[in-house]
Amino acid sequence: MADHLPQRVRVERRSVDEDESRRANGSEWDRYSDEYQATHGVFLGDAGFVWGPEGLTEAEAHVLGDVAGRDVLEVGSGAGQCSRWVATHGGWPVGLDLSWRQLQHSRRIDQETGVSVPSVLGTATQLPFADDSFDVVFCSFGALQFVADIEAAVHETARVLRPAGRFAFSITHPTRWMFPDDPGSDGLTASQSYWDRTPYVEIDDDSGQVSYVEHHRTLGDWVALLTGAGFFLEQFLEPEWPDGHERIWGGWSRLRGALTPGTAIMAARWHGHDPR
Repeated sequence: MADHLPQRVRVERRSVDEDESRRANGSEWDRYSDEYQATHGVFLGDAGFVWGPEGLTEAEAHVLGDVAGRDVLEVGSGAGQCSRWVATHGGWPVGLDLSWRQLQHSRRIDQETGVSVPSVLGTATQLPFADDSFDVVFCSFGALQFVADIEAAVHETARVLRPAGRFAFSITHPTRWMFPDDPGSDGLTASQSYWDRTPYVEIDDDSGQVSYVEHHRTLGDWVALLTGAGFFLEQFLEPEWPDGHERIWGGWSRLRGALTPGTAIMAARWHGHDPR
């Protein structure tokens, strides 16, 4: 479903638990990260903050608010492009990613730019930080679609946020689940139910192991997850495809973007009490 280049695989729809999702996606991003950075690095920018394939930037969207002087955690930080943008705007970012190879790219860009982002290897469901450590937690297409135990990830975010802290993230727009992940005309015809939450799974033909997993939640699921963990939803953005933007990224394209949203961005405020 995502823009990656798998080995020879077969596709299944079946339940996958958190451990299996983590093993598969960590290995996949280790394998794919060189190609990903070579293909998309210029578009992302070494210290750029892009919320999705439409090219909406944080400078335009202002989803995080003023980051100057704030402690900021990026979950699924990849090569640290967004966190580096936070640093250049006066924030104090920390990156976290499941892929060791992505973090190696982050270190490479640190050295090339002179703007360093402290980064750790970890997972969204077990954040290696103390309670009340951050003013902002964000994820730009970096992690949440690959997490099976999303309730744990949202509650972990609440745990590390300070009262009135902000949680912002972008994901593939949930309505895209109905359509084939194709940038052409075949991607315009609904082929499965929006309410079918069965994960998309790729199985490596050579090893027989799960090599990639994506999880689907509806818009209603996301609202329930946030409010159930003590967040107030403050913003919900659906970026339009901009004029003159001809980039194709996986299933994103001008053809599809002119008709239906491809990205959803949500921002919520933590009120300082987990209802659990």
